[in-house]
Amino acid sequence: MEKAEKEGIHLLLPTDVVVVAEVSESARTGVVPVEKVPQDRKIVDMGPQTIEQFSQALKKCRTIFWNGPVGIFEVSQFAAGTEKLARLLADLGATTVIGGGSTAEAVIEIGLADKMTFVSTGGGALLEFLSGEKLPGVEALRDKK
Repeated sequence: MEKAEKEGIHLLLPTDVVVVAEVSESARTGVVPVEKVPQDRKIVDMGPQTIEQFSQALKKCRTIFWNGPVGIFEVSQFAAGTEKLARLLADLGATTVIGGGSTAEAVIEIGLADKMTFVSTGGGALLEFLSGEKLPGVEALRDKK
């Protein structure tokens, strides 16, 4: 966070979250400010205020890399944040690169994979590539004569 501030990079973090006592389909949810998550609760999704803030920021973007669902999307009542962001990205007209098995699974399950520019199950490799790291599989192909 300090590095982002020094570089003049706006770092957008959640302001509210969905919490539960236990992760289950029948769990009672609550929405709390991120700084007031009770110790006996687990964060399972972004809250509505955070979804709105992220949506407003993403609408200004021309290229988006998304690595990792924003909630436990496998449990339907905790999938709202992931689904709303996926639907937003599908309609933006921006270049959208989805990385990571869970994120790819989410956009496929929601039925929006064909609306994204690129969907990859290789989230870690995507992040390494973006950071400038050499990817062993790509390097092996380049060495092939």
